[in-house]
Order: sequence, then structure tokens, then C-alpha cells
Amino acid sequence: MKRMISLEEAQSYVIKNVDALEGENVLLLEGRNKVIAEPVVSSESIPPFDNTAVDGYAVKAIDTQGATENSPVSLEMLETIPAGKTPTFTIDQGKCSKIMTGAPLPDGADAVVMVEWTEQSDNGLHVTIRKEVSEGQHIRQSGEDLVPGNLVIPKGTILNAAHLGLLASLGIYEISTVKTPTVGIFSTGDELIEGKQPLKPGQIRDSNRFSLLALLERDGFQTVDFGLIPDDEEAIEETIKKAETSCDALITTGGVSMGDFDYVKVVLNRLGRMQWMQVAIKPAKPLAFGIVGQLPVFGLPGNPVSSMVSYELFARPALKKMSGYTEPYRPLFFGVAAQDFNRKPDGKTHYFRVLVDVTQETPQIQSAGHQGSHQLTGMAGANALAILPDGIGTTQGSKLQFLFLD
Repeated sequence: MKRMISLEEAQSYVIKNVDALEGENVLLLEGRNKVIAEPVVSSESIPPFDNTAVDGYAVKAIDTQGATENSPVSLEMLETIPAGKTPTFTIDQGKCSKIMTGAPLPDGADAVVMVEWTEQSDNGLHVTIRKEVSEGQHIRQSGEDLVPGNLVIPKGTILNAAHLGLLASLGIYEISTVKTPTVGIFSTGDELIEGKQPLKPGQIRDSNRFSLLALLERDGFQTVDFGLIPDDEEAIEETIKKAETSCDALITTGGVSMGDFDYVKVVLNRLGRMQWMQVAIKPAKPLAFGIVGQLPVFGLPGNPVSSMVSYELFARPALKKMSGYTEPYRPLFFGVAAQDFNRKPDGKTHYFRVLVDVTQETPQIQSAGHQGSHQLTGMAGANALAILPDGIGTTQGSKLQFLFLD
């Protein structure tokens, strides 16, 4: 019997055999959640000019000294400055201009009084100010956020909405990001069918392909669905060769267990450098991974839950690395078992499908239902995988490690 290897050994082998893809230029809004391939340096000041942070009156701070509710000061009003308009007048002592949030600060002004602290005369020529302000108050200084030459976004950053807004504020609408992998997928097996027709003895409907396509698209990868391929060497080889020319990675399901004589295995062994592994985990013990030409190929187990868990532990991290992520694995958290989790010693780490309640101070973890590798109902009700080391399990109230699925 082929020896089992640890999860860490299997993950290490997979991850070291894939590399980040090349960079490509994309439109700004297409860059969300992608990894930036080149650093961005500012060519402008942000804000580009001194402006007001509030609606109010641009003043000389010295003119407001001593102003209170009972002892206000009165200033002559020169003009109204809306956002987007260049001021006409300079603020001299004893004068002010009404100003709207974001509008350029007029020359001579060194502070802004909030409109709530003022009252304009009926004829609009004077403003009464009831609160003192200090120099620089309520003013956004030019270059306060960025000045030319500042590093805006380092290479390798995963772009979020704020990054995109920052780039837009600099007039950058096209960026270089690491290419997102296009992933092909197909199922094989004479026992598999697709469609609503009644099942014949020994037949089952293909579910793995649909689950995996949904996982890939959830994680932002482009997909190519090669469908359900018959158990035929020529058809399988043709599909793999199509994937070589149209995809950055390929996923197959089934035919990776010990003792299987599967046409996918025969063809992959002939075309590529494959490793057929038995990983010390449950579910998802069998795993195949290798390179066909330049194409990384993931052979995932045939049981529905095993294929999804294998995707989470092996394929997803590798595809994230190919997307430029420097930390491709899901983070691990700790919670408390809300019930007993029983298992038997078998030399494997078990991944229980669980529901984690994060509304409590400490996350509470309970089973999501059936735990068989062929039972999708438990997986469908889960939002996490709880990690139970080899042994007899754990009891209610014990600390338990888990990873979220979404």
C-alpha cells in the first residue's frame, strides 16, 4: 500500500510547482481583487489644492478671536464659493467668503468656520460668527494625502475598492495586474450522466463539475467547462490538449484513488509529470497533481464532498498563487465546540463540515449535518471546516480550530 503523506507535504509539493502568471493591463473596475503587477507612484498632489472640509465661511482665524454666543464677531461677506469654482476675492482682515465642502480655499484665508456657528444678515452682506476657530481648522491641505513621488500602491497588493478610488483620483484608469487563471474542468466516468432523465441501475448524476465551477467562479477565476467526457482515451486526450491551448490550469474529478484503472490516469501519466498521492486527511485522501506541458493539472477525488474539500486545500491555494497572492491559504481561526465531535484514530486529520456561529464572543462550532464524503447535504449547510487531529475527537466546550469556506 502506498504510504500516506501529510497535508503539509502535499500542499508544499503543489504550491512549489506553480508560479504567478504574467501581468496584463485591465480597466480600473476590472482590477478589484486582482494583484497589482507594478508599483504605482503618484504624479500629483492629493488633494490637488487647499480646500474646505465643511460648509461654512473662509476667514482669517485672527478675526474670530474671542467670538462666543454672547459676544459674536461680524465680518463682511464677499462671495459664495461652490465646489468646482475658483475664488474671485482675497480674504483680507474683517472679511470672509461663504464656502461649500470641497471648494478651493481663497487666498488670504487660513481657517473655515462651520455654518452651524454662524448667522448671515438679512441683506447677505455680513456674517455673525459665534465661535472662535484656530489657524488651519477645517482645511484640507494640498498634498495632505499624497505628493508627487509618493508610493501609492506597492507591487503585490490585492486591490480593493479604496485602491481603485485612489487610482481614479490620480487619473489612472488602466492598471497592470497579475493575470487571473482561466481554469478548465471536466468530469469522466461511465456511471455519470447529466440531465433529468431517469437513472438506470448504476448511474448517478454528475454533481462535482457544477460544485467546482461554482467554487472557481466564487473565487474570481475564469472557467472553461469541458463537460462530461466519455471514458475514452482519445476523447480525454483531446480535451486535455484543448485545455493546454485555452487554459492556465485544469481540474478533473474521479479516478485518483489507489487501485483505480482510469483512462484519465492513463492519459495524464502518458502526457505529463504526475504525482498520485494519498494524503493523511479525511475526506479528500486521494489527490493527483502534475504538469502537462506547462499546464498544472489537479486530479480531485470523485466523491462530491472530497472534491470540494480537496479544491479548498490544494487547488484554490495554488490558483491564488498563480493570481499573484503571496498568502494563498485561508486563515485559520479558533472557536469552541458547541457539541461533542467524535471520531476514531486512523492516522488522518479529519475535516468536519460545520456551522460556525460568530454572533457569540467566541465562535461556537456545531456539526452541519451528515459527514460522509458522498453526502452533500452536510457540505451545503456548512460555512466552515473544523480540523480534528488524529485521535478520538473532542468534547463540548473544547477549543477547536477551523477555516471559513466563504
